[in-house]
Amino acid sequence: MSLNVQAISKKFDQFQAVEPLSFNIQPGEIVGFLGPNGAGKSTTLKMIAGCLSPDAGAIQLSGMDVQKDEVAYKKRIGYLPESNPLYEDLFVIEYLSFLANAHAIAAPAKRIQEVIAQTGLQSMQHKKIGHLSKGFKQRVGIAAAILHAPKLILLDEPTAGLDPNQLIEIRALIQSLSADAMILFSSHILQEVAAITDRVLVLHQGKLVANQTISSLTQSSQHNLLVQFQEDITAHLEPIQFKYNLIAQEDKRTLVIQAKDAVDLDQARQYIMGLALDKGLHIERLQTQEVSLEEIFKLLTH
Repeated sequence: MSLNVQAISKKFDQFQAVEPLSFNIQPGEIVGFLGPNGAGKSTTLKMIAGCLSPDAGAIQLSGMDVQKDEVAYKKRIGYLPESNPLYEDLFVIEYLSFLANAHAIAAPAKRIQEVIAQTGLQSMQHKKIGHLSKGFKQRVGIAAAILHAPKLILLDEPTAGLDPNQLIEIRALIQSLSADAMILFSSHILQEVAAITDRVLVLHQGKLVANQTISSLTQSSQHNLLVQFQEDITAHLEPIQFKYNLIAQEDKRTLVIQAKDAVDLDQARQYIMGLALDKGLHIERLQTQEVSLEEIFKLLTH
């Protein structure tokens, strides 16, 4: 059981929302779908869920095509949209009973109680959904998505708007779900993705710009040089920017330069020292710097 996305794309009028996009997810994986707002994450999730048809490409779950085997495919999908549409006038257990009947689940009462326990809704099951907090509404949405024991769970911004305690609880819940399913969840916050999973898919303007583990992302971005001068170096930025990516100019005296590898890092160090000598600048600090996840995200989506 695996998900294979092969060169799917989507265009709305003249706007190319998703460029040809390919990736796969294996059983037991939790994959983070990362990108700034408007990157194409929700559009891609809707295509995988079968709510939107791709203009080109194919989406297969264990050989079943989302368009050719639509009913069989969707039976194996659990989907929590960003909007989390719920029937707020229903009680939690009433809502889940309605869904269990729609899915024709055998022994529905037993399955509902299993899901209620799994999502921590025991104390809320006899309350109206409209009276619940945002965190518990998210739990109800996740309960609805996993009620029929899907093999692929799609979660669109499942932690958006939650307080710190709710964040921790929903993270733990998502991690527990991977024992029985593969999970693809979206976020525009890198720390959220890093807290739950090791592998990320990074979208920017509809294009896949990274498909790798968090550890490989950080390892490939360790070749950075922090330089601090005594003087304001604003007037000397142009030649540096011509040769290197500047991750951040922390103030008018401090730069962080991105090098491609260890050799490039050494050349950047020599270049900066030569520039300082040529321009009469004084270097106070020159050292390699560990790159934060936020800086990596900025680089990938710049």
